[in-house]
Amino acid sequence: MTAISLEALDAVPWDRLESALPQHPVEGVPRALRRLALGGGAATEEHCYPLSYCLAAGNGRVPSAATAALPFLVALAADPGTGARVDLVGLLVSLKRAAKTARPDLVDAGWPAAWGRHRGAVLALLADPDPDVRREAIPLADGVVPLLERWRAETDPAMRLPVLLQLGWVAAEAAEADARSVEEVRTVLDGVLRDGDPVMKVAAVIAWAQFDPQEPVRRIDLLVETLSDLAVRPRFEEIWYVSDVEEPFTREAVVTWAAELFDHDPRTAASFVVRLADAAARTGDTELSGAVLDEAWRLLVLRPSAAPALLPVAGRLLDHRADPVRLRAAHLLAVLGRQSARYADRLATLLDDPGEDPCLEGTVGDYARWALTRIGDPRAIPGLVERLYEPYREYYGRGYCVSDPRLPAVDAVLVPLRAHADVLLPALREVMRHHAAHNDSHGPLTGAFLKVLKAWGPDALPALPEVVALMDDARGSLPIVEVLAAMGPGAASAEPALRACNPLNWPGYHWNAAWAAAHMGGDRTAALRLIGDAVLTEEGPYYGPVRLLTDFGPAAAPYADRVRHIMENTGGLHRIEAALALWSGTGEPEPSISVLAEFVLPIADGGDDYGLFGEALRALARIGTLTPATRAALRTVRGFDGRLAQEWNYEAFLQDEELRAAIDYLLALP
Repeated sequence: MTAISLEALDAVPWDRLESALPQHPVEGVPRALRRLALGGGAATEEHCYPLSYCLAAGNGRVPSAATAALPFLVALAADPGTGARVDLVGLLVSLKRAAKTARPDLVDAGWPAAWGRHRGAVLALLADPDPDVRREAIPLADGVVPLLERWRAETDPAMRLPVLLQLGWVAAEAAEADARSVEEVRTVLDGVLRDGDPVMKVAAVIAWAQFDPQEPVRRIDLLVETLSDLAVRPRFEEIWYVSDVEEPFTREAVVTWAAELFDHDPRTAASFVVRLADAAARTGDTELSGAVLDEAWRLLVLRPSAAPALLPVAGRLLDHRADPVRLRAAHLLAVLGRQSARYADRLATLLDDPGEDPCLEGTVGDYARWALTRIGDPRAIPGLVERLYEPYREYYGRGYCVSDPRLPAVDAVLVPLRAHADVLLPALREVMRHHAAHNDSHGPLTGAFLKVLKAWGPDALPALPEVVALMDDARGSLPIVEVLAAMGPGAASAEPALRACNPLNWPGYHWNAAWAAAHMGGDRTAALRLIGDAVLTEEGPYYGPVRLLTDFGPAAAPYADRVRHIMENTGGLHRIEAALALWSGTGEPEPSISVLAEFVLPIADGGDDYGLFGEALRALARIGTLTPATRAALRTVRGFDGRLAQEWNYEAFLQDEELRAAIDYLLALP
């Protein structure tokens, strides 16, 4: 006996219906439903995969196949003899959410009526005898009333807690339309905060915050006390379950939930982290200390203003007995750069600390060394290049780490150390030779080496043999050409190799080679003629090597009209490059600075294209003149308490520092 009628399943005209994704044909829906029905108690999560691909692909659609499949899904989910009930309920939740958030024209016309016909059976899942099914079904409640019914009926705290959290989210949605229901939720939450156990009180604060963000601020003492109570810690893993997640949440995971409640109030957010850190120090709570540093990191990525409050926390935890805590502390001090200078002596004692975190990248010593380079302390220099290269010595590249802390890229560490180039270059040359001989000589690490040498310019000249060795007919690269140009006349001996190189799939190489040769002391007139003619003749959207004209100054004036045309008919980076080239050739700030303002003003209004913003700032710095509107916008941006960055890792700090330094420079212009 199956939970569904196979005859009814076969009677559906599936061939006239659509699935959510073309690459997953609709035929997979009846096939999967049949397997689930016939599999009975032996059905597994894998049996549901085709249904997820065909019906709830997460692409903002509720296809007609979902409407046709709904009665079968509900029947299977409700049948105690089905083996994948929790997964089927999860699929119903996904479809409900998709129908709520999708554009109306992307929801099958028959879906609302079909959902309405099965509403009773769907809500019945909230009272299913199986607690796992009940928990998964909580998001299927279509308002406060069914959830209040569950709250009153449930006795298991592991069931009551997810209902309590859902009450907060649903009340937030109903706040304007159903004030009475919201008031009932307030009464429930107030009762929990008065009489509930400590962990349920934390859940009540989180639920309340969904429709009153100030409630966590008022209850901060309760949150700190409960989250730092070692006796309460095991209770979180006993009862903190939520829908869609099989395992319970740890106390440390709930710390993140709680910390995020203060994102709207930066000062209180920092205070919350500091208070938890103080409590962890008093009780010797290693796990909480690690969680505190994770939250400090999350806050610092968002808010530069949090640094003064959180810096002492990281500094103090450098002495912690646990390796993962010391590692996180050193990482925070590294990303904060010169603000961490007071801890330089302590960091220096950690340079050989082998402590690790099994889930993260690098050692305590690695982060301490990076921190010292960011501070500008020369004690980081001995052995630096060798240590940076160590993860690559026997492999193509280091392991990929998506979590923080993570080790910085080689160029991120070395580029700012130009003042120490004479000390660092022997080791850098050695590892370049080793990498070229044992790994991919044109891989990403080689690209990092070239970024360093380009940034060091003439100071990198001792590495010229290693750079020339990278040039061959098949795989020459733009970074190599740019390094030679940056090295200047001292690299003149490399001009024959530069011109002899004929890389594949790079028809414009000869323009860049001529430009670089001009920087190396070659024929500037011939180079300008070659590049200028290309700019005159190349059609859009690229329009030729217009950016290369910038370095020829007034000598490029004959091409100004064409450069102006390009500037007026392109966008993005090409427009910025043309604006700078036009100024360089004419010596006139306008119209270039007005064009560059287009990439600055939106940032002051909340835009986030910091890549083009940075390019525009660098161009304006070369020109040395601002429009009044640009100056006003930069003052506004300078006052932002947020990272001026597109990344959410250590690069956010580097980009933010670079952009803020450029802003300060520009605002200091007369």
